[in-house]
Amino acid sequence: MQDSQEYKKKKSFFDNIITLYGRNVVVEVLQDPNIEVHKLHMSDSNKVDENIKLIYSLAKSRNIEITTHEKKSLSRISKNSKQDQGVAIDIIAKTYKSVDEIKSMDKFKLIALDGIQNPQNLGMIIRSCAAAFVDGIILPKKSSAKISPLVVKASAGTLFKLPIYYCNSLDDIFYDLKNTKIYSLSADAKNDIYSIKTNKKTIFVLGNESDGVSSEVEALCNDSISIPMNRGVESLNVAVTASLLAFMK
Repeated sequence: MQDSQEYKKKKSFFDNIITLYGRNVVVEVLQDPNIEVHKLHMSDSNKVDENIKLIYSLAKSRNIEITTHEKKSLSRISKNSKQDQGVAIDIIAKTYKSVDEIKSMDKFKLIALDGIQNPQNLGMIIRSCAAAFVDGIILPKKSSAKISPLVVKASAGTLFKLPIYYCNSLDDIFYDLKNTKIYSLSADAKNDIYSIKTNKKTIFVLGNESDGVSSEVEALCNDSISIPMNRGVESLNVAVTASLLAFMK
């Protein structure tokens, strides 16, 4: 029993770890005292230049554990050997939470992402939602952009200001939610965003940049809504759509 509890505790801890890579990103993370760092990973093949010296200095000043790896081992940690530049960092993201936490919430307005694969779009969506009237973002691990340096850059420092609820796929949570209005966004929907009244528990689902909301997720939604368009414009960028929804009261 104790071993099982220890395993769950350890798993829960590492589920909240986000690994980023790249020298500039790592420097930015280390310079932000509000970001809690678990561990810094360095390649033994790094040439000691000014950036590397700065990274070591910042990590030591914050008492952060530093682990040195062979280049191949570091690539397995960063999962991006072409762009990690020999450095990776594990962040304890307290705002990166299991989607199961939503089940116990009495009230929420959430943006769920279905197949959003462009990192810049994901970063801009996070930024808009952090600034607006949204309680969090649901980000599936399957067929979605991963939290990466590109996402961090596009979010302009807002990545850890808003809860991001992870799951494998949206049906992991949608099946279990009660008394929740789930709206998909579609250009073909009869109702628009101005004709609905938000529920105590409301989720807006934004679909893939090219194909929109998948048919599987669409089937789990209560209704489909659109954004009225003028002058023959057919659609908006998904990040712009997220902004419009996020600022709705």
